[in-house]
Amino acid sequence: MSGLFLDADRSLFRLINQSLANPLCDAVMPWFSGNALFFPLLAALGIWLVWKGGTRGRICLALLVMLALVVNNALVEWLKETFARPRPFVVLDDARVLVGRGASASLPSAHAANWLAAAGVVWWFYPRAAFLVAGVGVLVGFSRVYNGVHYPSDVLAGWLVGGLVGVVGVRGMEFLWRSLVRRSFPLWWRHVPSLVRPQYVPDALAPQTGEPPLRNPEAVRERQWLRLGYVVIAALLLARLAYLAADVIELSEDEAYQWIWSKHLALAYFSKPPLIAYLQWVGTHLWGDTQFGVRFLSPLISALISVLVLRFMAREVNARAGFFLILMLTAAPIMAAGSVLLTVDPPTVLSWTGAMIAGWRAIQPHSRTRDWLAVGAWMGFGFLAKFVAAAQWICVALALALIPTARRQLRRAGPYLALVVSAIGLLPVIIWNVQHDWITAAHLHDRAGLTQAWAFQPRYFLEFTGAAAGLLHPVFFAGILWAMVSVWRHRRRDPFLMYLLCLGAPLLLGYWAYTIRARVLPNWIAAAVVPLFCLLVAYGDARFRAGAVAVRRWLWVGLWTGLPLVLLFHETNWIQKITGQPLPAKVDPLRRVRGWSEMARVVEVEYQRLRANGRPLFIIGDDYGVTAQLTFHLAEARARVRSDPLVFCDATEINQFSLWPGYRERRGEDALFVREGWTARSIPDDLRRDFASVEDLGMRDVLVRGRVLRRVQLFHCRELR
Repeated sequence: MSGLFLDADRSLFRLINQSLANPLCDAVMPWFSGNALFFPLLAALGIWLVWKGGTRGRICLALLVMLALVVNNALVEWLKETFARPRPFVVLDDARVLVGRGASASLPSAHAANWLAAAGVVWWFYPRAAFLVAGVGVLVGFSRVYNGVHYPSDVLAGWLVGGLVGVVGVRGMEFLWRSLVRRSFPLWWRHVPSLVRPQYVPDALAPQTGEPPLRNPEAVRERQWLRLGYVVIAALLLARLAYLAADVIELSEDEAYQWIWSKHLALAYFSKPPLIAYLQWVGTHLWGDTQFGVRFLSPLISALISVLVLRFMAREVNARAGFFLILMLTAAPIMAAGSVLLTVDPPTVLSWTGAMIAGWRAIQPHSRTRDWLAVGAWMGFGFLAKFVAAAQWICVALALALIPTARRQLRRAGPYLALVVSAIGLLPVIIWNVQHDWITAAHLHDRAGLTQAWAFQPRYFLEFTGAAAGLLHPVFFAGILWAMVSVWRHRRRDPFLMYLLCLGAPLLLGYWAYTIRARVLPNWIAAAVVPLFCLLVAYGDARFRAGAVAVRRWLWVGLWTGLPLVLLFHETNWIQKITGQPLPAKVDPLRRVRGWSEMARVVEVEYQRLRANGRPLFIIGDDYGVTAQLTFHLAEARARVRSDPLVFCDATEINQFSLWPGYRERRGEDALFVREGWTARSIPDDLRRDFASVEDLGMRDVLVRGRVLRRVQLFHCRELR
């Protein structure tokens, strides 16, 4: 920007921010920049548009949401990064700041852009209301300058960008509707020929649009639902990749831990088969050792699972059922998490789903041997991902035993060839365990609680039940139980429903029953989620066609409550914007993927201070998660991860780090011991004995957005013996 323009912009800023200052505006203007009523009112307006607005209201709402995402998450962010203009309070010492100091760049104003984009959209549907929206947008823009967080030119640029997106965006969507939608979704287009004049045309009048009659409308309708499913899958894939690229969340402990595995490729690892390390190796070789690189394959795996089940349900039930199955899986928190986090669960779900689909073909009367070979290949892939894949053979065996038409497969070679092929996936794990004294078997034995005396544990049962209901969504969880009971009662009526029951229910019920003995983590049922949701949709579709209209109501209740909650779980900071109060750290579901980089920064400050003494220094984490997170987030540790690690795990912990060279060889050196937790504790006795002296450096708060998200306790350990 030219000096003359900058001077004029700053002069106008001071005029609004300082010369026009008065007590009334000081009280009112922060309210226009953000208040606790805004999001509830926005939600109420959205509900009203859906409920009372008819076709026009729903299309208007859809375009508002779509273009707001484009403006806020793409265009404005790109312009901010491009211009990188500092906020006024960063440059001007005399700026009055009446609201929170935003960390992003200043040009353009997102508030101004969003309001004018909304006005541009509303103008096409409700011209009178558009003047009200634009008027509020002007006040909001003025408040951003008055509150000291934007220059006037930022606001003008935001108005220009938002207005253009609002007006031009609707025209662009209208063009796409009249061209692409007209060709790809002709039946629906005949009901709503125009977006900007969305008068619904009933079935009886749809042929009067002037279009020639369609041949075989039912087949056209099926293709439309299938195409819509592909569109949703592609949109979700792009949205998830964009979400990961924005670094809204950090790596979980398991992801960081398994990223270190990917730097030491092997046939297997202490607690898991090798596939997760190789998947992360691929992602980080494509995109570098970044959070995006670590997780890159997770949205792709989710998209592949969605395509498989969409086509499977379209073939076996109908395409409409397949489409709504995709939406329901998206609204289930456990599947939403698996779409952006790359742990062992996404490839496990993929392998279980692939084997389920191949298995249904294989048990048909006229199946071929290659169908069973496909089952074996998918299961072998599953053995490389997670040991729970072995349970799928139990599920298949139940299907062969309980479905009369499938029993004849036991007299053929197919199932036995599949068993042999699937066992190939276990060979790397077996070879590795032979080389390491079957350490994985010992770990799984301990993990299952088999080393403990048997005792009835009702709290584990209640804990698991609540967690499973939450992760599957309470409405869908209740529906799955209803479908399981109903299908079992009439198990001889529909082989397809019985097959889905056999492929999902044993895993869920088995873990559920095991909670009376030991704690079971709810994500252990992840492999069963897809067959159970397929069962729910297939059975619900059959009941709906038989006249049970309540099925449709419960479906919409699940979707209308689940999808917004899943969006909220992707960014829990929105809760503060909605309620005005931040979510307590201990109940924030994103706490496990936030605050690690800041924790590493706190540790690095102390590390650099101690290293300034001139003595050799390394770092010890109190568990595998802290060790992995420090290794990933400390630049020096990340550079040395392969051959000369800086961060080690406490030697008293038994995990994958125990199988690699530890810190015992660094005799005479000092260490910084790091423990993450809310309360202070003493250092482990074994570790204290390893050093000549230990000094407790105290607790450090890890602050994220002004909220204590974590606490770390640091110890200076001198002279390793």
